[in-house]
Amino acid sequence: MKPDVYSQRCGSRQVLDRIGDRWSVLVVLTLADGTKRYGDLARRIEGVSQKMLTQTLRALERDGLVTREVHASVPPRVDYALTDLGRSLLDLVSGLEAWATTHLDEVEAARVRYDAQAM
Repeated sequence: MKPDVYSQRCGSRQVLDRIGDRWSVLVVLTLADGTKRYGDLARRIEGVSQKMLTQTLRALERDGLVTREVHASVPPRVDYALTDLGRSLLDLVSGLEAWATTHLDEVEAARVRYDAQAM
């Protein structure tokens, strides 16, 4: 059966949900320049809770996009990095980041216009 992201039952929908998730996008962007520790990710991605960051990292690891390496040290050190599959997302998520920053003023202006009409 051909993948169909419009079908609720298709696994491709789950993949799209994962790579389109706000926290997943930010984790992938943060890991673009190399391996990071959990604390580095948490500091860089403002607003993400510990629970949400942990869930996102586990889901990305499960989907084969991120690796998790535990180092036997005191205190324990855990490093996260993109896999080759995760790196294949970089052009896509970097494009989303570029679009969001390039068009921020236009989007904010549209919101102001919309909100003014809604009152």
